Formats: sequence, structure tokens, C-alpha cells
Amino acid sequence: MPALVFDCDGVLADTEKDGHLPAFNDAFAEFGVPVRWDVPTYAEKVKIGGGKERIASDLPDTDGAADLIRHLHARKTQLFLERVRDGQLPGRPGIARIVADALAHGWTVAVASTSAEPSVRGVLEHAVGAELAERCHVFAGDIVPRKKPAPDIYLKVLDDLRLDPAECLVVEDSGIGVQAARGAGLAVVVTVSTFTADDDFTGASLVLSHLGDPGDPLAVVSAPAGVRPEGMVTLADLEQLLPTNQEESR
Repeated sequence: MPALVFDCDGVLADTEKDGHLPAFNDAFAEFGVPVRWDVPTYAEKVKIGGGKERIASDLPDTDGAADLIRHLHARKTQLFLERVRDGQLPGRPGIARIVADALAHGWTVAVASTSAEPSVRGVLEHAVGAELAERCHVFAGDIVPRKKPAPDIYLKVLDDLRLDPAECLVVEDSGIGVQAARGAGLAVVVTVSTFTADDDFTGASLVLSHLGDPGDPLAVVSAPAGVRPEGMVTLADLEQLLPTNQEESR
């Protein structure tokens, strides 16, 4: 059966500006670290895969830096989860609908992210509900040697779940996410998020504003594979984008 693999941040929910950014800044303040990221600065930081790596980019490489980064990131994760649980980061349009439909039709559904696992599980559960979240596979955190744009996280998903790349579709929101998925030989749908509108999505099969819901129609940004959903993405649209079906239509 086909598989649908979601990135987390910017895909399940638009988490960066109102979730991760203030959590990073609050953690910096609590630890007395003289760093505070504004929105333009953070727009550059999101191009770095992994929260600890983002922190390290602004800290001197001194003795004890690794421990500071680890503790600071753990606190940032707690602060981020508080925002998730307070309902400040709602799921993006179409996420709960598509996950429910895919699972109902026997698709494998997974989430693959370089964010900390508690953060990913928290966002997933809030976006789709606890029952559906329990049926999704989660790959998150420091489980691969290289983070996006390296393909390692997607290669691990393929290997661990024994998936056929030709039967898989990834939903991403960023240029580095597209690079990671394409590096693993996977087809990609992009749902553009707050910080990624100007990213290079070369290689994506479809680029959208979001997946769409009744009363909240999507906008098609580009459709290189020739599939143009109307109003909202359906499972039938996604099936057309699977590499096996794309080959058959040529």
C-alpha cells in the first residue's frame, strides 16, 4: 500500500514564528544567554536543520558549550510544548482530513522531522487528535547522523518501514525539506509556510498554499507534475502523484 510521510514544523502546523521562535528566546533569557532572535534573523535560522544546531550557530565553541546547548534545547522544548498544549499552534488546513482518509484506506502514515521527538508528537496529536496520532509512525530528533537537507531521515523511514520509494509521497514546506526527500528518491508535495515562501522548491511535484479544507480552499502555486487540486487536496490527487502512477501516465 502507499505511504504518506509528513514533515512536522510548517506542515502539520505553522509552528516556527509563534512557537519555536518565542520558545528559543525565552530559553535564552532563562539561561542568561545574550542572544535574542528577531523574525528576520529566525527566517535564516530555519534554514539550519535541527534546533540544537540553530543554537550552536550563535554560541562560541568553548568547553561546556555542548552541555549548555543540550540543556538549553531541552528547556526550549518544554516551553514550546506549553504553547502547543495551550492551543496556540493549530493544525494546518487539510492535515487532519488527509491523515484520517489515508489511514482509513490502509495507507502507511509517518512523520519525519529533525525536531525533538516530544515536540513532534505534541504537534501531531494536537493537529490530528490522539486516536489518529497513535496510528502514525514518528521519526524525530537525533536518530540519524545528518539532518536535512541530507536525506538521512527519509532513508531511515524507508528502511525501518520497508517502504517502496515509488509508493511514497512526502509533504514538506521548505527547500531543505525538498532536497532531503528528493535525495532519498521520494516525490514531494510542498505546502508553503510562514518562513518558506521564497525557498527554492525545485524537484517538488506540487506546490500549494496548504492542503485545503471545506470553506478554506487552497491555492496552487505550481504544478510541475500536472496535478492541480481544486479547493482541497484529496487522496485521489495524492495517488496521482505517486511515482508509480506518474510513470504509468507518461
